[in-house]
Order: sequence, then structure tokens, then C-alpha cells
Amino acid sequence: MTTTDPHTLTGAYALHALPDDERAAFERHLAGCADCGREVAEFTATAARLASASGMAARPALREQVLHRITTVRQAPPGPAAVDQARRRVPRLGGPLRWALAACAAAAAAFGGTAVWQYERAQEAHRQTAEAERHADEVAGVLAAPDARTRSAQLAGGTGTLVVSTARDRAVFVASGLAEPPRGKVYELWFADGGRMRPAGLLKPDRVSQAVLMRGPVEHASGVGITVEPAGGSPRPTTEPVGLLDIPS
Repeated sequence: MTTTDPHTLTGAYALHALPDDERAAFERHLAGCADCGREVAEFTATAARLASASGMAARPALREQVLHRITTVRQAPPGPAAVDQARRRVPRLGGPLRWALAACAAAAAAFGGTAVWQYERAQEAHRQTAEAERHADEVAGVLAAPDARTRSAQLAGGTGTLVVSTARDRAVFVASGLAEPPRGKVYELWFADGGRMRPAGLLKPDRVSQAVLMRGPVEHASGVGITVEPAGGSPRPTTEPVGLLDIPS
């Protein structure tokens, strides 16, 4: 670390590529360097966006195929008269042929059900991918805003960086290297706003580094806190904050 400019280590830090001694030294530098804090936030958000780009949308023709198959499925059995008429017109089938046709009918029904299931899964995957892309775009918008300001602090064994855009009235919290919360617990973010703590989102407990678009506008908040709460979050803090950051001016 004595021969390396710490300003060149932001990308390696965001990707957890630094050895323990360099990471610790860089985190001490990061706590007092707003430029590095913003770069780490941008690198972390970019890595998260690249990870979400692996989603696969359904083939355009799949929907039409499924809808076509639905139209070929009888919705109700024929009446007694139609059944009697069909019996008179269709000869009785022998054993092997009868079983073969039954197997074909079962296979066709199974294929139709599988197609519908695959279509529904593809639609859900497409929705999740679209939400991830929208979230990444909103995070990137705050990080790249011309008026973006940052504030960093060490907390929970790692570093938290707050990025605020006054023009957008939104904030992004970038966590890097946080210790995993206890089982059944999550880190919850709060806006300190007018003497009360306003819930602002949850961090994913299985990720040591992540960028979170905080819920709701910044408005007149004076700071941001992070506490350990039961899974799913709490309407108000139930523990002492593990970290506090002032809103950067």
C-alpha cells in the first residue's frame, strides 16, 4: 500500500480483489475520500447491473404457440347425443392400437401443460429482469447525477457510502464488505427526518456488497441510519444503529 496510489484501487475494492491488508488500508482512506467513495459506488452498481443482464426473455413465438394450443383443447365434454352418434360412426379399436392412441393423447396433454408452465415461467423471468434493469437504471441515474454528493463511513465490518442527488430527491446506499447479519436478521436503512426514523429499504442479507436505491424521497432528512432488524424489516428501529451518516451537502 505504500507504493500504490489508493485512488487506483477503487475498482479492485468493489470487486473484492484486494488482499486483507490492502483492503483495510483502503477502507481507512475511503472514509475520508469522497471521490473514491463515489467511484466505489459506481463500480459496485455497474457490477450489479452486469450480473442482472443474464436474464432471458421468452421467445416471441412462444405466446402464440401456447394460445393456439389452448384453442384446440375441448372445454366441455359433448352431450349424450353427440357421444352416441360418435360411437355409431367410429369402429371399436383393438387393444394395442387403443393403448397407443391413449398414450399419444396423454403425451399431447402433457406437452400442452408443459408449454403453458414454461410460458408462465418465462413471463415471470422477464418481469424480474425488467425490474432489475429498472432498479439498475435508477441507481445509475443517482450515481451519475451532476449534483451527486457522497458520504462514506465504516460500519459493520465494512464501508457504507451514501450518494444523494438533490435534483432527483433520491439517495443510493452502497454497502461494501459488510459482515453478514445474524440468521433471521437483515440490515435496514432509515432516513432521519424531522425527529423520526423513516424506513428506507432493506439490504439483501446474502450480499456483502450491493447498491440499494433508498425508498422514498430524501426531502428534509438530515441523515441516514442502518440497524439490524428481523427478516422483513420493522416499522421503526428496534436496535441501536450500527452506522450513521449525515446527508452530504
